[in-house]
Amino acid sequence: MYNFGLYHWRRRLRAILIALAVILPAGACRRTSESRWVRLVATVAMVGGTVHGATAVRRLLSPPPWALDREPYDALASALPFARADRALDIGCGTGRSLVGLAPSVPDSCTLLGLDVFDDRIILGNGPALARRNGRAAGVDIAPLVGDASRLPVATDSQDVVTACRVLHDLPATEVGPALREAHRVCTPQGTLGVLELPIIPEDTTAAPEEYWPDRISQAGFTVTSVQRVGQEARAEPYVLVVATP
Repeated sequence: MYNFGLYHWRRRLRAILIALAVILPAGACRRTSESRWVRLVATVAMVGGTVHGATAVRRLLSPPPWALDREPYDALASALPFARADRALDIGCGTGRSLVGLAPSVPDSCTLLGLDVFDDRIILGNGPALARRNGRAAGVDIAPLVGDASRLPVATDSQDVVTACRVLHDLPATEVGPALREAHRVCTPQGTLGVLELPIIPEDTTAAPEEYWPDRISQAGFTVTSVQRVGQEARAEPYVLVVATP
């Protein structure tokens, strides 16, 4: 069983606690009050609190912290030369979701690095130990690195495959360029970059995601070789998959 952590858990937990703080007193008033109007108000408060709390729980568990969306990672893996890769780096690996998704395509001889700041304020349980555990459950050995995407603690021209899955949109717009330039620096001249992104772009741009992300990747010195949309049943909009070479 995988555990990819609970996303935005502090905000969701706060919403759940607020809902309980409304539901419990309202329930007590509804049981003990003899006033019809007080019971009516208490009932409305209970319904509102229940809806609010249920929404927070649903968002807390979406995507499920133990489930993997196989389709986008299969598409990414099929576009990358893992079969001839000796070293691979996943930028922003978090609890290891993307590396677990790529695991079936990674040969035993490939050294797999997973870099992240490992900040558990956003994802509960986000840490090197959990990334390693998820990797072992998927059949790969992950070597976690604590670091910043814009200052990779990795040697120049050392990685045959570099991936960044659902991470660039979380960076401040001013840090996307430095992060991609760092990816270019560590990628071998014959290496490949694979970017899997949500269909999200900064608010100050009007470009479509399949135009925006390839453009940023090209600006970092890469040559974009393919851009495609990767759909999945659970999402209204498909991911954007970009493959590029140095």
